[in-house]
Amino acid sequence: MSSKKVKSANDASSSRDGLGGGESVIADHGRRRSTCGYCKSPARSSISHGLSAETLTVSDYQALIDRGWRRSGCYLYKHEMDKTCCPSYTIRLKASDFVPSKEQQRVSRRLERFLDGKLDVQPKEQTEHTGASSSLGTTTSEEKCKVEPVMEDLSKMIDQAVQLCIQSGELPSNMQIPKASVKKVICDKRKKLSKGPEQLLYTSNVAFPIAAAIKRTLTSDKVEIEGNKLSPETISEMLLSAMSKVGETAGISIKVSKGHINFLSASKASLSEKDVVPNETLHAKKDSRKLKLEMRLKRSSFDPEEHELYKRYQLKVHNDNPSHVVESSYRRFLVYSPLIYVQPSGHDDEQVVPPCGFGSFHQQYRVDGRLVAVGVVDILPKCLSSVYLFWDPDYAFLSLGKYSAIQEINWVRENQARCPSLEYYYLGYYIHSCSKMRYKAAYRPSELLCPLRFKWVPFEVARPLLDKKRYVILSDIKESQNQCSLVPHASETLATSEHEDMEQGETNDDFMGGSDDEDEEMDESESEDAYIESDIDNIVIGLYGSQYRYKVKETPFRFRSLLKLIGCHQCLPLSNSHADNKTKRWIWKDLRKMLNPVGRKQLEPMLQSYRKVVGDELSERMVYEIR
Repeated sequence: MSSKKVKSANDASSSRDGLGGGESVIADHGRRRSTCGYCKSPARSSISHGLSAETLTVSDYQALIDRGWRRSGCYLYKHEMDKTCCPSYTIRLKASDFVPSKEQQRVSRRLERFLDGKLDVQPKEQTEHTGASSSLGTTTSEEKCKVEPVMEDLSKMIDQAVQLCIQSGELPSNMQIPKASVKKVICDKRKKLSKGPEQLLYTSNVAFPIAAAIKRTLTSDKVEIEGNKLSPETISEMLLSAMSKVGETAGISIKVSKGHINFLSASKASLSEKDVVPNETLHAKKDSRKLKLEMRLKRSSFDPEEHELYKRYQLKVHNDNPSHVVESSYRRFLVYSPLIYVQPSGHDDEQVVPPCGFGSFHQQYRVDGRLVAVGVVDILPKCLSSVYLFWDPDYAFLSLGKYSAIQEINWVRENQARCPSLEYYYLGYYIHSCSKMRYKAAYRPSELLCPLRFKWVPFEVARPLLDKKRYVILSDIKESQNQCSLVPHASETLATSEHEDMEQGETNDDFMGGSDDEDEEMDESESEDAYIESDIDNIVIGLYGSQYRYKVKETPFRFRSLLKLIGCHQCLPLSNSHADNKTKRWIWKDLRKMLNPVGRKQLEPMLQSYRKVVGDELSERMVYEIR
């Protein structure tokens, strides 16, 4: 299509949408069956309706997701909820009402500690790559060596105190006394364990194994143990007294608590005290230095760095087959988008469009310049819709999936002042029958979309029924309890339940898109239910395909054959000059006059099914493309 044609189409749609941005062109793939990535059924038990979009306005996509649709690249899908194996309910929450749980608050605090250099990562969370721990801000083996001298000195001091207690007869001499061990207290526990101005640096629990060893020795010698004389608390007090005779440690005070021998700094300066650990100055500067977290929102496009991170994530987190993680599938899944970008321009638009515009975006998360996560999102007139998230496996300990969701909710809150209609955060699909998908309900208060009447029902109201059966007409709850909020564009006239499929988010997208899936096939058989008679007269029909539009010299054989098949000879271009860069649009009631009975019989059931799944309003607004 020429630039002039695009501009005129955009202008026409702009007056209709109030947001600008062309027209929606849809091709219908009908019912599709595939294996399910959630219940892992070997049968083709996942049943959905599929569309592909050449172009899609943000207003039309907003209306589609409010009817249970989702996209994977340019492919749109919606499960037939009463027939599919794992019903998928669209879930959302109003950003201004979001109340983070304790776990979600911990995730935020944990990342803040990490950025402050105060997070000690447990060995099980450390990466297998030796160089990664330094980049993550964790304590490396080299840094641990820096604190070993003072820890060894404190251990020797305890051992000397033990020998003094043996010589004085306070501890028995006819047994093997375990060597003392002093450990460094991790940063996030110091404040909890310290009282007053002093800060806890090191601790030793040597009194416990000494008490156990004495107890075993005296029991074997049949010596009666008197009261709590040999308890860890008593032994730690003995050692504290003896350590005062061994010597003093400059800048460190020693106290006991519940059997533990604790070493505290004279102030909160911790390891920066020169007279405590003279060689810790460099380490102290590293701990006090904050790492820089940057979040960059960019329009969806191919980025080699993002692609490399995606491959690592899919291979290590999802254990994907390397042959499936190729650039073409990544582009098709997460780069290509049919959404027509809407940018703020002029005073009027600036009041309704956020600074970034509407469309498909990649939100990058960088720590000191290193790309650690990418969130793929759609920003629409009413919501930010989460599409997918992939992250660096080396940063798994930061729970970046949860953290990114919190940041996306905060983004909606912040931008609502600029764009009042932008209120909601859509998390994709909630599948109650799949345990790994239930985490989405942890973002409260959330709502689920009724698959029949497209009304929103509070999750807490819907959960008891979902516990009993997989497929529930959620709006029935509203009729009895009056606790649901109605979707602005909902239609109450539909009498079928339909839905859709496989979603995504952080760790949960097995649906990689559309007709290119080897494991997916079109169900050409007619639905079990007879097509419901509906008024399809005003459906907009486009007789072209994106692959045909730019053909000038001749009408492609496949397209010509299609037109002949349906008996629409009048639709063929009369000459090359007439066909050049032109498209054909009809309203069905006009087009069917040019069709023979065979053509009408073939197309009418398809149009009825299409109107049923997208609704009256969208079927008369989007262009139904016959390919």
